[in-house]
Amino acid sequence: MTSIIIIVFGLIMLAAAFLALNSRSLVAAIISAGTISLLASVIYLLLAAPDVAMTEAAIGSGLTTIVFLYALRRIRRSREGRNG
Repeated sequence: MTSIIIIVFGLIMLAAAFLALNSRSLVAAIISAGTISLLASVIYLLLAAPDVAMTEAAIGSGLTTIVFLYALRRIRRSREGRNG
């Protein structure tokens, strides 16, 4: 049963990676990259590595996504300031 869940999550991760690479929206690409990391943390948990899962969820999925979204917001504000 665990193998099936890991395979399904792996396929979802591949779909999210495809979306991240082919998305025209930067926000959608950032969110799908965060989704990949979040699913990786679930897979680590299923593989009995809770410490790695917690680190991946906190840093990979949480912090990195927030930093990317913050940087994108700052870039957009900077561009609006120059154009306006």
